[in-house]
Amino acid sequence: LAQLLLLLAQPLLPLVQLLRLLGQLLLLLVQILLLAQPLLLAQLLLLLAQPLLLLVQPLLLLAQLLLLLVQLLLLLVQLLRLLGQLLLLLVQLLLLLVQLLLLLVQLLLLLVQLLRLLGQLLLLPRTLR
Repeated sequence: LAQLLLLLAQPLLPLVQLLRLLGQLLLLLVQILLLAQPLLLAQLLLLLAQPLLLLVQPLLLLAQLLLLLVQLLLLLVQLLRLLGQLLLLLVQLLLLLVQLLLLLVQLLLLLVQLLRLLGQLLLLPRTLR
């Protein structure tokens, strides 16, 4: 039973060691707080804050870059929408031109029929003679 418990505890060993190290760090921090003067404590906090600031600044720049990319994508979507509307208007114009062409063809056909009827009318008196 003891060997089984030992086998089950093996994966937890690194976690226990990490917790022990965190406890030692916390104890050291408490000792520093108890022994340190306020000026030394402020300097220590400032030293600890500088790496965090160096870490936060690139993240802030990355966030700003991502925001600019999103704005660019929105502008691109608006441009594509406007291009789609323009294309739709061009297709509608083309349809209107085709309809106009069809009307012109019908008009020409009517003109041809009218000329044919006029020709028949002009030929009618000769056939009556």
